[in-house]
Amino acid sequence: MSVICQEEAEQVTRELGFDCHDVSPVASLNNPFDLANGTLPVLELVIVAGAVWALVHAVRRLRAGDPVNLTIWCASLVYLFVTEPPLYFPEWFGLDDRYGFIFAHNIFTVQFMWDRLPLYIVAIYPAMSQLAYEVVRVLGVFKHRGPLVGSVLVAFVCQVFYEVFDMLGPQLKWWAWHDDNRIVNHPALAAVPMNSMLLFASVSFGVLTYLCVRLAGAPAPDGGPRRGWSLCWRIVVAGMLTPPSMALFGIPSGLFGGDTPNVTAQAWVLGIELGLVWLAGAWILVDHLRRRAVEEPEPMTAFARIYPVVYLVAMAALWAVALPDFLDAEDGITSDGTPIGSGWYTLACFAGAIAVLGVLHTARRRTPVARVQVG
Repeated sequence: MSVICQEEAEQVTRELGFDCHDVSPVASLNNPFDLANGTLPVLELVIVAGAVWALVHAVRRLRAGDPVNLTIWCASLVYLFVTEPPLYFPEWFGLDDRYGFIFAHNIFTVQFMWDRLPLYIVAIYPAMSQLAYEVVRVLGVFKHRGPLVGSVLVAFVCQVFYEVFDMLGPQLKWWAWHDDNRIVNHPALAAVPMNSMLLFASVSFGVLTYLCVRLAGAPAPDGGPRRGWSLCWRIVVAGMLTPPSMALFGIPSGLFGGDTPNVTAQAWVLGIELGLVWLAGAWILVDHLRRRAVEEPEPMTAFARIYPVVYLVAMAALWAVALPDFLDAEDGITSDGTPIGSGWYTLACFAGAIAVLGVLHTARRRTPVARVQVG
């Protein structure tokens, strides 16, 4: 048995359609027309293009005197490289007894790290963090309500945008969860572990944003924006502190864990916490609408105006492809043997994302023509 392909990994990757023993330790390039299905290269294109555009936008913001976008973009990669390797190879970090084998990604066009880490996963961290932050920043929430309220809304925006993707992935074989893992992957909402829904899709990005805004948003001693080493160490600190925050917010449900976890109690706790994310996000959006007559939003940027819409339309199209098999599934399993996500929660997330974009795009006050707009 290979040290990078234990029994659980072998089982999960076999279900995805490949052999985890026959992989490249550094990187591999695969034919995009020869993947598990045609949705995989489409997903890659949408996410990788979004990350590249987010980087271009962040550099422009830096040149205009605001380093926060670039800080979040880079700190999300620090967070990625701290978090992902232990998830793929928990036995290397002495975490196999604590977390066990959690999941495996399918083979995409570009793969890293024994084919466990697709390029699009590297890209989704900065793409998603920038999507949520830029939408909330342009709304003017950070400007008028401060870092904490703005970061809470970021957590909500990440939840609704990310989960329309997260609920679809297992069905289309973008990845597969190790269902026998009772430590991390249960309780679950349909095919998606609730721990992932809360801690990754909301808590991590909200905390990352808060740390970046607090550390990099304040002016340097000379009154200018943070740059150079002063910015670099803040990026590293923000990225490194994000994973412990996930553990902190996981304590309430963890109280019902142990050798014989009370999955029902954990589901209630995680469900209540997710409900609080929704309530807080909805309250901030409604309050923003009430204040909009007197609180001017930030100038709209091309990234905020276009990419969230493109992302959501792409997810809707991918869901349309998956819908026939989704509707024909029996006991939560399609005819191809893949688990489906929650249709009702997906619809709620689509509705939430559309509401966020509706607030972003409608009834914006005319901004002074003298203001510099950075796209």
